[in-house]
Amino acid sequence: MRRFVHLLIFLAVLLAFAALALVALNLRGEDPLPERAEPFASTPAQVERGRYLALAGNCAGCHTTRGGQPYAGGVGIQTPFGTVFASNLTPSSKAGIGQWSAAEFWRAMHNGRSKDGRLLYPAFPYPNFTRVTREDSDAIFAFLRTQPSADTPNIAHRLRFPYDSQIALAAWRALYFEPQRFEPAPARSAEWNRGAYLVEGLGHCIACHGQRNSLGAIQSELGLAGGLIAGENWYAPSLRSKREAGVADWDAKDVVALLKTGVAPRGSVMGPMADVVYGSTQHLNEADLNAMAAYLKQLPASASDAENPDARAAADSTDAARAPGAPTRRDAGALRRGQAIYDQRCAYCHGDVGQGAAGAYPPLAGNRAVLMDSTANLVQVVRLGGFLPATAGNPRPYGMPPFGPVLDDAAIADVLTYIRASWGNDAPSVTLRDMMRP
Repeated sequence: MRRFVHLLIFLAVLLAFAALALVALNLRGEDPLPERAEPFASTPAQVERGRYLALAGNCAGCHTTRGGQPYAGGVGIQTPFGTVFASNLTPSSKAGIGQWSAAEFWRAMHNGRSKDGRLLYPAFPYPNFTRVTREDSDAIFAFLRTQPSADTPNIAHRLRFPYDSQIALAAWRALYFEPQRFEPAPARSAEWNRGAYLVEGLGHCIACHGQRNSLGAIQSELGLAGGLIAGENWYAPSLRSKREAGVADWDAKDVVALLKTGVAPRGSVMGPMADVVYGSTQHLNEADLNAMAAYLKQLPASASDAENPDARAAADSTDAARAPGAPTRRDAGALRRGQAIYDQRCAYCHGDVGQGAAGAYPPLAGNRAVLMDSTANLVQVVRLGGFLPATAGNPRPYGMPPFGPVLDDAAIADVLTYIRASWGNDAPSVTLRDMMRP
């Protein structure tokens, strides 16, 4: 009996130490709030800077519903664990941040903690925003305080157990989150460091272009190596691989053009990235766009590129996504069916031999977006249509209609298999398994 009591005491002490460790890990790097909220007086210049920074961070993209009042929240962000709803950022005292102080807003950005002390879910990308400076945080706060107030109530998150508990979130943060500050690399130029600040911090590019583990944490050691966007079934391609979306061998002006207009000589944006260009990067100034281009061009090559020089050479010469080698085996019936669909529905725009039309329709021959290992984006474009963003530099972009209503999964797989096998393309077939929605 005594031994059992001692065991209980030991377990209780162990549990107490674990709880204290959990609390300590969730408080690391967190400065105490001032006892009294300090008066916050902004200047027009600070508000204007905050407006620009909010665009750079694409804040409205998550905090504004389609057709809704700006920054009033309500957008549902799908995750493997349920839906997280973006909060109201207007200066409403009832539902927004009207009662917040600048220090509390900074704590949310830097530490991922709300005004009332609750831990925030990382669907709000504070693991990236933690690198944002206090000065920039204050500017964004100043801008948001000038927006029209909306009493739109916040929607409760719809997460499955145990992910809906603060204890589970605290454990996740103890494992995967630690507040950081952006530290400029002394060996790099000021332009490169500015690009790093935007890409790694405020722009939170890795939130889409990074790989995540089974608990949803970004595997930061892999960098911008590409990943499937949870809940959307779009693949954000690797920004480190020339066989996907790397731009190391692009002219900087073409990288800027892609971010500014959505189109460039060697690529264009669709899906979630079209939304980013429309709502964010097209509004950035030339200096910041050039800084992002400088940073993206100097990303380290992916392991597959570095270890496979033949594949890298193929990508350099043709922009193709696969190295030349033995032809891929395919089903002849699928190719015949796919060709018939292509001739009927695709050739008018993309050409009889996949050559496309300059300034209008992208070529499919040698197109690395067509030949990537992941076929998720191809499937989504055929199903849902391909639409470039309307930007100041490309106000009336050409688009592709959705074929999901007229082509079933088997037909889409066949036509994509044909495209990936024609005009010098040599990529694996698209199967019905690839068509399955996760």
